[in-house]
Amino acid sequence: MTASGPFGRALCAMITPFTPAGTLDLDGAQSLADRLVSEGGCEGLVLNGTTGESPTTTDAEKSALVRAVSEAVGDRASVLAGVGSADTRHTVELARDAERAGADGLLVVTPYYSRPPQDGVEAHFRRVADAVGIPLMLYDIPGRTGTRIEVGTMLRLAGHPRITAVKDCAYDLLGSATVISRTDLAYYSGCEELNLPLYAVGGAGYVSTVANSAPRAMRAVLDAYDAGDTAGAARAHRRALPLITLTMASGLPGTVTTKGLLGALGLPAGPVREPLRPADRATVSGLLEAYELLVQRGQSDM
Repeated sequence: MTASGPFGRALCAMITPFTPAGTLDLDGAQSLADRLVSEGGCEGLVLNGTTGESPTTTDAEKSALVRAVSEAVGDRASVLAGVGSADTRHTVELARDAERAGADGLLVVTPYYSRPPQDGVEAHFRRVADAVGIPLMLYDIPGRTGTRIEVGTMLRLAGHPRITAVKDCAYDLLGSATVISRTDLAYYSGCEELNLPLYAVGGAGYVSTVANSAPRAMRAVLDAYDAGDTAGAARAHRRALPLITLTMASGLPGTVTTKGLLGALGLPAGPVREPLRPADRATVSGLLEAYELLVQRGQSDM
């Protein structure tokens, strides 16, 4: 999509809209996806991740969402499908389903909870990459999975022709910079507060939950940096921090805060599925205040 990475620079970890009754809202998903791309400037959409409530959506719902969003955005943006699970066989099945549904790439998280050794982590990713014909973005988030993709493992996996990118939530800038310097892997920040630091050391862009509500504000940081305005990039980064903090570091999952804000803005979102609980009124009010401040400063488009 761009010189920065195989899937573009500005990627949104899209929520999965549900109807008031809690069923999959494909019309809402298509509407939100079109808005994120046509008005928000998103170059890629990542579906069926944790932000998309993948633990509580069925395999059939995951495939239907990929088909619907791919149809809505066409070739205007990359569509990646989250296919991670703790079971390698199931992950392979999900990967093949996503490829058939039209995904351009796959987001594959480290197997969680079971905490496999590094050779098991490597074998897991290779099994998935060998089973499909589309590229993989590895998702390194040890705080959630319990297992890091170690630098040595990442260096070996970089040799696989379909392992092309990483969503980086490891909070190890030195390790990430080391892999960037020694491989062709495209590193995408999965933590909004690190979007600019990772980009500055050679990252490809970001996969952002906050981009559901403020895609232009997220992209403004990269646009300024690419234009050579590093001070402007830093200012744009700082201006977004209040909304980033309330969305991602309020003690609630980003899915909950994002759906609360989108719902208040009249955009497709719907409820969250149990065991998640909706954001309370005070939380939504705080999010709206931070969002409106960002709009007033000219950093958001929605």
